[in-house]
Amino acid sequence: MKGIFPSEALPLFGRRVLITAPRTYAPRFAAAILSQGGLPVLMPTIETTLLDDYTALDACLRQCAAFDWIAFTSRNGIEALLYRCEQLGLPPTALNASRLAAIGKDAERLAEGGLRVDLIPQEPSPRGIVIGLATLAGSAATILVPAPVVEGVPEPDVIPTFVADLQRLGMQVTRVPAYRTRALDGARYTLELALIRQGAIDAIAFSSAAEITAFLAMVSGPQDYDRCVICCFGPYTAAHARRVGAPPAVVADDFSSFDGFAAAIARHFTGEKPVYRG
Repeated sequence: MKGIFPSEALPLFGRRVLITAPRTYAPRFAAAILSQGGLPVLMPTIETTLLDDYTALDACLRQCAAFDWIAFTSRNGIEALLYRCEQLGLPPTALNASRLAAIGKDAERLAEGGLRVDLIPQEPSPRGIVIGLATLAGSAATILVPAPVVEGVPEPDVIPTFVADLQRLGMQVTRVPAYRTRALDGARYTLELALIRQGAIDAIAFSSAAEITAFLAMVSGPQDYDRCVICCFGPYTAAHARRVGAPPAVVADDFSSFDGFAAAIARHFTGEKPVYRG
């Protein structure tokens, strides 16, 4: 119903929210910010692109039945596998030879392709998948993990931790390169960075650890963004922000969708007490 209210009545009216998510995600997040009355400012600090070599992934796709589960930790992994299925002449439903695990609304993308999603964890995170697989999969289960090749920034610990947690359960994990995540050059963002330094940006919204690391490489130090409210999409992104010296004021308690993230930012600016205290 927010669409029929005057913008002045919405909680983020007049607030500029910088979105650092890659362009593949940013439009969905921007729409959520707009629905709360905010003014999204897009400044992707990373982007996801195709790989130069898909030999390893293609081999896995041709023998999907060899894996008990395919565990998707991001929508990028889903898009990469659907893309390669198309390139190889395989129907998307070929992935149904394995059981599928996906996080939050990412599961909807699989369902659009006619795929069965066997695990959508209650906690929408890689850790949630680990908890779910500990119950649903046998200790010797074979798990395929589509993962990024990270360039330009140190690899966040999300995937290495995820793989290690599964291996501690006795599972046989195959991590396969599925797409590239690369840091972008801050030189393309002279206007946006100037707005940050001038205090014209009210909030900076990070949806992943890699976005934070790439952003920090674009600025001189905390003095550049100390007038901005730092916002993080869930506790794992927030934990990384704290580790690198950018503690968040907002952490989404509902991190299953960008709508939940935008709502958390809106609550901060309207003075509502946040639910999350992790």
